[in-house]
Amino acid sequence: MHEEKYTVETESPVRIDRYLSSVSDLSRTRVQELCEEGKVKVNGKSVKSSFKVEEGMEITAEVPENTEIEVLPENIPLDILYEDSDIIVINKPKGMVVHPAPGNEHGTLVNALLYHCHDLSGINGKIRPGIVHRIDKDTTGCLVACKNDMAHRAIAAQLADKTCHREYKTVVEGILEHDAAVIDAPIGRDPRDRQRMAVTDIHSREARTHYRVLERFPDTTYAECRLETGRTHQIRVHMKYCGHPVVGDEKYGHKCKIMDTQGQVLHAYKLTLIHPSSGKEMSFEAPLPAYFEELLALLRKQKG
Repeated sequence: MHEEKYTVETESPVRIDRYLSSVSDLSRTRVQELCEEGKVKVNGKSVKSSFKVEEGMEITAEVPENTEIEVLPENIPLDILYEDSDIIVINKPKGMVVHPAPGNEHGTLVNALLYHCHDLSGINGKIRPGIVHRIDKDTTGCLVACKNDMAHRAIAAQLADKTCHREYKTVVEGILEHDAAVIDAPIGRDPRDRQRMAVTDIHSREARTHYRVLERFPDTTYAECRLETGRTHQIRVHMKYCGHPVVGDEKYGHKCKIMDTQGQVLHAYKLTLIHPSSGKEMSFEAPLPAYFEELLALLRKQKG
């Protein structure tokens, strides 16, 4: 257990769960849980999550330490696009989380990799062995994991200097006006909701997404996106920012109207990197998943 203290700085009264989640690493849900347990106090008195704090009030939060997660190998089938002694490239299915977290310790890509591989890089710690980059739970497609620290450092360096290229296919709401464009807008934590990212100038990092239109439908656009940077939820946030959220993305847009896409229609179809041992450029492609193909067929049928 450790104690966190804050002095409220706000121009108008605001709920303590909203305020505390904006100034700390705690999510709004976690703040609400701590309030229910009596671990959040204002000026020495326990308060409910709906309590409104004002300028100058003193907040104290008692936060339990995170428990260590035991990550176990699990016999989960993997769609392997490529594998050697340094790297393994996976076509990740929809619904699979990349690495374990509290409350979600099983069924992840890391659990599957630990069963399949004898060795994984250890740079990212016990709960993220081999993981050098991630894609969201409901995003499908190419992801590379590293089997040793040398490979991990090499791929991480390529991601940092933009010599590792990641390309996606998506369907977005509305009609993209330009055939190709670059979205250049900084991304940071959404100050109103810690579970989301947003285009913002507050504690943000540069972010650039290149897109190219593949096909237009009456109410949607099929597009290809290339990441120049790799911020959390980057394509999803950038497309929302330009008024065309990814179809099926309920976090940043809306549920798909014509079929159940089980989340955002976003597929990491191509990954290009320099092999850490051979120095040769290699490209890997993951075919569109069945649900994506079905959606395109329905959209083309509507188009006539």
